[in-house]
Amino acid sequence: MKIAKYLITAISLVSLSVFANGTKDKLPSKKSYSVDTKKSSIVWTGKKVTGQHTGTLKIKSGTLKYDGSNLTGGEFVIDMTSINTTDLSGEWKAKLDGHLKNDDFFATDKHKTAKLVIKDAQFGKGGHWDVNGDLTIKGITKPIMFKANVNKKGTMVMASADIKFNRLDYGVKYKSGKFFKDLGDKMIYDDVELKVNLTAK
Repeated sequence: MKIAKYLITAISLVSLSVFANGTKDKLPSKKSYSVDTKKSSIVWTGKKVTGQHTGTLKIKSGTLKYDGSNLTGGEFVIDMTSINTTDLSGEWKAKLDGHLKNDDFFATDKHKTAKLVIKDAQFGKGGHWDVNGDLTIKGITKPIMFKANVNKKGTMVMASADIKFNRLDYGVKYKSGKFFKDLGDKMIYDDVELKVNLTAK
């Protein structure tokens, strides 16, 4: 009888242990990583017939969301008042910075921030993430797709992406060949490129 009782007790303990471990493994490991705005950067490039200009934007705040090893979402707020040209200096830099902030371009006095929201991300065959999201500029929200490289290690996430958007989608028509004729070498191309590098923890 004692042996039988010991066997029943042992089986019960093993069963409880297996059940507990199985339950633990199935629990979602959802985590949110906060973007380190000082270690993260955005470099923009705008092109025209005669060349291009490059500069920076600051990230005001941001998060990356994970469920286990899967990237599931994120949200980033960009400080549009921080538009800065890096390939010019002096008077020409000041003029372009001011022009980009006025109503011809991004009207930063009325629209101080832009926002990118990640809605869905799928791990692609090339080792990158295929990201679908919404980009809001000047109060206008449009869907956007891009590829991102993400490296998650411990409590840190490093991510980079090359994002391209069409400025016409956000009402920025200044010197666009689609709206103005006979611009010649004064035409500015519609696509704006963003090179994003994020550090989150």
